[in-house]
Amino acid sequence: MFTLFTTIVSFLTAGIPKVLDFFQDKGDKKHELEMAHLQLTRELELQKAGLASQVKIEEIKYDEIQTTAASSEREALYAHDIEIGKGASQWAINLSMLVRPIITYGLFSVLCFVEIFGFYYAINTGISFQVAMDNLWDENMQVVWASIVSFWFGSRAFNNK
Repeated sequence: MFTLFTTIVSFLTAGIPKVLDFFQDKGDKKHELEMAHLQLTRELELQKAGLASQVKIEEIKYDEIQTTAASSEREALYAHDIEIGKGASQWAINLSMLVRPIITYGLFSVLCFVEIFGFYYAINTGISFQVAMDNLWDENMQVVWASIVSFWFGSRAFNNK
């Protein structure tokens, strides 16, 4: 029961960023609709005044502003990453990018090592298969494994749109 509970909680925890992104996206879309409405109103006013060519100029300016805003946001993110890496050698920057995968693969390797060699030791010392499995793959280990798998694959499921 506890394994099922932790599996569900881990899976849902992995989706929290997507839930927050949903609300952010909803606000962004509302803002975009308001901007589109204002732009449409402005275009109609310009057309009524006989300034149809001005509408095209305004559209070009609007597109430039949108492109500039998106590229400036991307540039700010890149600048932040660069600022963090200033003064560091390339191997330190590469190592900082590998922290999460190294920890993940390291913990998975330790888990496999303990389980496989624990089972090997149990079988070679004459412990029955059922007793070895009950001791190695107990409820606590099932909780840990279910939490890890649910979190990682849950986050992948929420990242897929």
